[in-house]
Amino acid sequence: MGRRIETLATLIAEQSLDWLIVSEPSNLRWLTDFTGSNAVALCPADPGRSPALLLTDFRYTEQVEAQAPSAWQIEISKHDLLGAGLAEKFPVPDGGGESYGRVGFDSGHVTVAQLEALDKALDGRADLVPVGGILEQLRAVKSAGEVEKIRAAALLADEAMLEVLDQGLVGRTEIELALALELAIRSRGAQELSFPPIVAAGAHGALPHAEPRDIAVEAGELVTFDWGARLDGYCSDCTRTWATGPVGDLETEVYDTVLRAQEEAVEALRPGPSGAEIDRVARGVIEQAGFGENFGHGLGHGVGLDIHEAPKLSRTGDQPLLEGMVVTVEPGIYLPGKCGVRIEDVLVLTADGSEPLNGLDKQFRQVS
Repeated sequence: MGRRIETLATLIAEQSLDWLIVSEPSNLRWLTDFTGSNAVALCPADPGRSPALLLTDFRYTEQVEAQAPSAWQIEISKHDLLGAGLAEKFPVPDGGGESYGRVGFDSGHVTVAQLEALDKALDGRADLVPVGGILEQLRAVKSAGEVEKIRAAALLADEAMLEVLDQGLVGRTEIELALALELAIRSRGAQELSFPPIVAAGAHGALPHAEPRDIAVEAGELVTFDWGARLDGYCSDCTRTWATGPVGDLETEVYDTVLRAQEEAVEALRPGPSGAEIDRVARGVIEQAGFGENFGHGLGHGVGLDIHEAPKLSRTGDQPLLEGMVVTVEPGIYLPGKCGVRIEDVLVLTADGSEPLNGLDKQFRQVS
């Protein structure tokens, strides 16, 4: 964990900052291992000269001492942490000067009201600089330990889904199936689901983010499940579409096209290309089949402590992919009033390709 502070310090210095305030919960957990709901970290550009501070409140006194590594100087405050609490604990400027220097804050997570309160608490002695993406950049490349946590969550989610499938789909409502899936995931030790599960049968599958309905699944239609488990803080993400009996030629064609697009994108996935380049591989397959207008979302995204992280696998994903990144590959085709198909895996980029972290079969399958 001390190495993470040092790596972050280098990026802080490259931004010509003296300090960086970290307040977003997932960034805090990644940086400090602390899981409490109220904390702020103050990270110096030069950890050799100034301490890295971790502020929280009385409720978490024992927890923060147990979780946070010794590299952090822990402070307990009675005040608003992103205000008077931080001002109270801010190290005295070098040489006893008046200015705290250039202090970065995450513009994507600090509200205008919080910024005004912080500026007032610091009595205008800091040049507060909006920055974004510094921690997200570091989090995008996973350690071996992080990869194994995501793998464990993915395999747990696989097992839970197999349990639901074994109980049958036809005659059960989408809501019942979603609840059964959540129970199966939690009963295997997951803290929670990565996100509310999607269960969408028949024409409802044409909604990419469909909400489960109190409507029973019928025989002879496609059913899409999108689900994940959160285990030890890390998320998994998987989508499969199954048939509840024989389906028509259109549904079969759509399924085969999505599967081919997903497989070709996975084959192309490796360090070096940008996310946009991988997106184009899958999109090209779908466009050539005549369904280009029916694939309107990005191909995938990073996964980790959050279900959506860097990098992007989409038209706007210009970041080169790196070894150790964990991403989803999830093309889909959505035909309003008819059906929808999406197939998704979560994969880690290896030195010369990628490796799936989940293991459910993707071939067309009928489930009663």
